[in-house]
Amino acid sequence: QAKYLAQIILVGAQVVGRAFMRALRQEFAASQAAASARGRSERPQSAAASRIIGISLQEAQQILNVSKLNPEEIQKNYDHLFKVNDKSVGGSFYLQSKVVRAKERLDEELRIQAKGDKEKGQKAET
Repeated sequence: QAKYLAQIILVGAQVVGRAFMRALRQEFAASQAAASARGRSERPQSAAASRIIGISLQEAQQILNVSKLNPEEIQKNYDHLFKVNDKSVGGSFYLQSKVVRAKERLDEELRIQAKGDKEKGQKAET
């Protein structure tokens, strides 16, 4: 009887192990698919900026509540959100740092776009 019990436990462990490995493989494949889709949606320089700053372009736009990369609108929303989240007026340092990171990311994207526009202009001249 102990022999049968040991076999049941062994078979049960194998089934659970296989199910766990299958779920792990599926999760890994889903993660890879999401990463590749994210990489395709951004230009290489923009994707690099997202990795360095730690915030995506879309997330930065959501934080500063801007739909287009308009420097004046970005600055206006940044100033407002930075002031509102100042710790001296009961704001949150965490939120204030998120606002700063979002501004840095959008500024970097504007710089990348300006550089790209400049390169396009030089190519058109030749």
